[in-house]
Amino acid sequence: MSKQELTPDRNWYAVHTYAGYENAVARNLKQRIESLGMQDKIFNVVVPMEKTIKIKGGKRVEAEEKVFPGYVIVDMIVTDDSWYVVRNTPRVTGFVGAGVNPVPLNQKEVEGLFKTMGAGDEAAKHAIDMAVGDLVSIGDGPFKDLEGKVSDVDHARGKVRVLVSMFGRETPVELDFLQVKKV
Repeated sequence: MSKQELTPDRNWYAVHTYAGYENAVARNLKQRIESLGMQDKIFNVVVPMEKTIKIKGGKRVEAEEKVFPGYVIVDMIVTDDSWYVVRNTPRVTGFVGAGVNPVPLNQKEVEGLFKTMGAGDEAAKHAIDMAVGDLVSIGDGPFKDLEGKVSDVDHARGKVRVLVSMFGRETPVELDFLQVKKV
């Protein structure tokens, strides 16, 4: 995504959609922009996504996940016509904002969002649903069938440090998040 200079009138806006229809709304809106000749007012339509790693059937699977389910962001200049085109796209419930007038997203929020989306290109984020202090059982490796307490979670590497009671003392063991399950 190229960084574009925004004119005072041109901003990014969040548009609320029916849940699960974000991609359809983006596709429909792009078609409407083309067919109604609104390319000079509506410039870009994005469904914010990031790559995550999940476990399906005991295997690692890389998946794309919506950053803001139920929302699409639109780069546009708000006029009566452009507002009408976006607002009357099927499955759009409205703009995010106070009252009738849409409120533009903060430039820092937009930059952070695109940074999050771009980070997925280098390495997918591991979807680890564990926190420090959780009790877990180890299901694989040399410490199989032992239980312990999570002492550290490294989301970037997909690793968890677990304190396991061995030889009468707690010993830290670093494991892949696929090797442990919450108790």
